[in-house]
Amino acid sequence: MSNAELATSYAALILADDGVDITADKLQTIIKAAKLEDVEPIWTTLFAKALEGKDVKDLLLNVGSGGGTAAAAPVSGGGAAAAEDAPEAAKEEKKEEDKEESDEDMGFGLFD
Repeated sequence: MSNAELATSYAALILADDGVDITADKLQTIIKAAKLEDVEPIWTTLFAKALEGKDVKDLLLNVGSGGGTAAAAPVSGGGAAAAEDAPEAAKEEKKEEDKEESDEDMGFGLFD
């Protein structure tokens, strides 16, 4: 990561910590106050657009969560009902597998 990227990242964190909206002008102001002259305005513009409308504190708190909640199964009414549904689901999967296997026995293959 270049010095320009680091400086812009730190400036964005400072603004987020203070609860101020992150804009390219405010990022540039903080960078100039830190006496860093080699940061091009494109970096502040990119960071401002990327973080527009996002809660930076929330992003930092959820690092590594990977969206695991989206893959969670929905909660059913009771454990007994879920246990009853499991054998039916297994039967349906087995039927689908049988269909796929019968398609493979058509007498020809990919490398024949």
